[in-house]
Amino acid sequence: MDTKDTKDTKDGGWIAFPFVSLVSVVVTLVSLNPTPTQAQKGAGPVPPVSRPAAATGEVNLTAASANVSESGSPVTIHILRWSTDEERNPVVAALTPSAPVTAPAGGGARGGRGGARRGAAGGAGGAPNPIAALTAAIDRAPTLGYIWTRDITGYSIKYAYHVPLPDGGERIVLATNRRLGGYSPAWNPVGAPAVTDYEFTLIEIRLDARGRGEGKTSVTTKVVVDNEARTVALENYAATPALLQNVSR
Repeated sequence: MDTKDTKDTKDGGWIAFPFVSLVSVVVTLVSLNPTPTQAQKGAGPVPPVSRPAAATGEVNLTAASANVSESGSPVTIHILRWSTDEERNPVVAALTPSAPVTAPAGGGARGGRGGARRGAAGGAGGAPNPIAALTAAIDRAPTLGYIWTRDITGYSIKYAYHVPLPDGGERIVLATNRRLGGYSPAWNPVGAPAVTDYEFTLIEIRLDARGRGEGKTSVTTKVVVDNEARTVALENYAATPALLQNVSR
């Protein structure tokens, strides 16, 4: 420790008095209180914060195929987010087109190829084609997640809707722009009364309060509009055979 001679005022003598230099104090304070940069350098890079799926709005579901040629195949559903009102409205509106316009008498011969527009706007004779319009609307929608099966490629989720059920469960409606199992015989329904020819697939899942349930698809039933929930849905969910079993969230 540094010392400095100091004169005693009583007897006029000189005594040695300890003196701590200002430099020593500063050095000590700096060593005890490192700057943020020094602390960060010593601790290394800060790891990213891990957030649960619920915080980011993502939903993960697992299931197995049922009532198809190869029942029991694993299915994974990863929903990144739900459709917004702006994204959902065109899909719902596509299945509820306005009344068709009646062609004037005698206009058929003159109209030629342009007299009857086909595709999403309408079918033969100008009649609206809701399924074609719905197919186009689903295809134009953004990708909101993925469905993975044993197929080589996954299915893009283009429509995602959910609503709570009175019993504490959840109703989930998803749509992909491809037909489920369109190129795989493993998804051929077994014992189904009828099979639709939609190019898309609508999946409706009902979960109980524990997050477990089953799923049914448009492969074996028609798609309609649920006006009360304002969403596309399966025509008769109760009577439709389940193609997804052991669904778990």
